[in-house]
Amino acid sequence: MISNKDILETIKMIRGENLDIRTVTMGISLLDCADADIDKACVKVYDKITRLAENHVRTGEQIEKRYGIPIINKRISVTPIAMLAASAKGEPVKFAYALQKAADTTGVNYIGGYSALVHKGFSAGDKELIESIPNALAETSKVCSSVNIGSTRAGINIDAAALMGRIIIEAAKRTADNFCFGAAKIVVFCNAVEDNPFMAGAFHGIGEPDCVINVGVSGPGVVRSAISKKEMQDADIGEIAETIKRTAFKITRMGQLVGTEAAKALGVPFGIVDLSLAPTPAVGDSVAHILEEMGLEKCGGYGTTAALALLNDAVKKGGVMASSSVGGLSGAFIPVSEDAGMIDAVKAGALSLEKLEAMTAVCSVGLDMVVVPGDTDVDVISGIIADQAAIGMINNKTTAVRVIPAIGKKEGEMLEFGGLFGSGPVMPVNRFSPGKFIKRGGRIPAPLQSLRN
Repeated sequence: MISNKDILETIKMIRGENLDIRTVTMGISLLDCADADIDKACVKVYDKITRLAENHVRTGEQIEKRYGIPIINKRISVTPIAMLAASAKGEPVKFAYALQKAADTTGVNYIGGYSALVHKGFSAGDKELIESIPNALAETSKVCSSVNIGSTRAGINIDAAALMGRIIIEAAKRTADNFCFGAAKIVVFCNAVEDNPFMAGAFHGIGEPDCVINVGVSGPGVVRSAISKKEMQDADIGEIAETIKRTAFKITRMGQLVGTEAAKALGVPFGIVDLSLAPTPAVGDSVAHILEEMGLEKCGGYGTTAALALLNDAVKKGGVMASSSVGGLSGAFIPVSEDAGMIDAVKAGALSLEKLEAMTAVCSVGLDMVVVPGDTDVDVISGIIADQAAIGMINNKTTAVRVIPAIGKKEGEMLEFGGLFGSGPVMPVNRFSPGKFIKRGGRIPAPLQSLRN
């Protein structure tokens, strides 16, 4: 039973603390759209997406009006397109055009799944699709791409890491006149999950239902507000963790409500609530500011990794108690350009790329929306990818890289994206080359902890 107090508290969180549903994402399987004729396959893809998602955006808007809950994005994720490209003869980029057309028709903000899973090697269609990513993202506005290059069970495909370094730079160059935004729509994963509702890394896993609704919640501002109250000023670490847990519970209940209502209205199963605290450039909506509220002078200083570990764990514990359907990535995102506090920390010299890497060992994902100089060597990008994959592989967690080479810009300058993507300070990188290591190729074997059967 929801009390008047709960209702008023939720209204306060929405109006004054930037609480929202970041995304309601419809996952759609395209396995039954495979065809040897790529043009026929693309027609099947368009027809299935537009049929199932015909009322997706309208349903989200109706829920917003009924409950007064902001739903920032309505999105679609699909089966990794490399699986369809394996049997189709023709240029894989045609699938990107079909996805863009379907996104325009349904009115969604983004569509994810121009993806390949190559953690143990390349199969038919994988390399062709990956090579087409820069072109696909330059010629579409709503299509997002992801590639999984490693896992705890399989190890790390170093050939894929080397390839993705080049693909990211090419994507940035192809969109240099659009803030290098092509690279911002590429995520390179280790241990990618099948039910992630967040872009740019969302795809619909092969173990998922034919169609499903997944929800991603937000709420860094709500968490910060909870631990900044007067009675919390002298609280110990355990009390802070307990407060974050209770707050995450409330946030998750809202996500559960929206997901259940959307699934019922659309006549498809409800999948998961992703608990990830997704920041924005808006004042008061920063994960970095939560960490500073705990007592850090500046995000990036010593103690930051410990504070982030506390936050991530407390969010998960509180969310799990609020829903039996927690999934996706679930934790705390630390995207630089999308978080006002992170941007300030970089400008102040407190937060470096090396410190961000350490933080990714305990955060929800990894190096996210990190802008680097446009002349960064391809092997350095590949080395960054390999390092992040190693953290994910050894720690049996999802890690990712979304790095944007800012073509024509140097460290200390800003790359402006606008909207939820904010602005990214160009961060210095370690220029010593990992080229010989990356060019060895092959696969880093799976760690001992993979043998758990």
